[in-house]
Amino acid sequence: MEPREFLNILHVAERLKDTTRHCTSSQGRPESVAEHSWRLSLAALLLRREFPELDIDRVVDMCLVHDLGECFTGDIPAFVKTEADRETEDSLLSRWVASLPEEVSSELAALYAEMDAQETAEAKLYKALDKLEAVIQHNESPLATWTENEYELNKSYANDAVAFSAWLTALRREILADTLEKIETEGRN
Repeated sequence: MEPREFLNILHVAERLKDTTRHCTSSQGRPESVAEHSWRLSLAALLLRREFPELDIDRVVDMCLVHDLGECFTGDIPAFVKTEADRETEDSLLSRWVASLPEEVSSELAALYAEMDAQETAEAKLYKALDKLEAVIQHNESPLATWTENEYELNKSYANDAVAFSAWLTALRREILADTLEKIETEGRN
């Protein structure tokens, strides 16, 4: 890869620093997609010993690139994202990936195909962590920033994604306990 090609990729990815998500930080500041991707990657890295049979480096790779399509469409919360939105994002991302230098393009295309298929344990772990990180962030954000549907969504979101792992299921229970405590404590104010 030529240095200019490398820089061009980073310039596109930089957009995620300014692409805000529906969620806010604990201080009420809109969270960026880049911040979400960073913490998701950290979560995967921290689970290396919990999932020794998995290629955690591959999971981290998935976490790092999973929202690159939002460079082109912005973030659309999962609970309002339509199939048409997904198709648009996937199409724009695919065109961009295909335009990259061959060694990068083929590697990313294979990674996205694995993520989409959700057949490998690595892809399943990435997807579960992606959903869980969103719930964790909601628990950290002020309750006043939640939409009405998030009170119930935060209680059940990701349950299906964690079912393949006893450890992730236990983590989901801990996150639910945090959600219920937050609603009980902050809801009285």
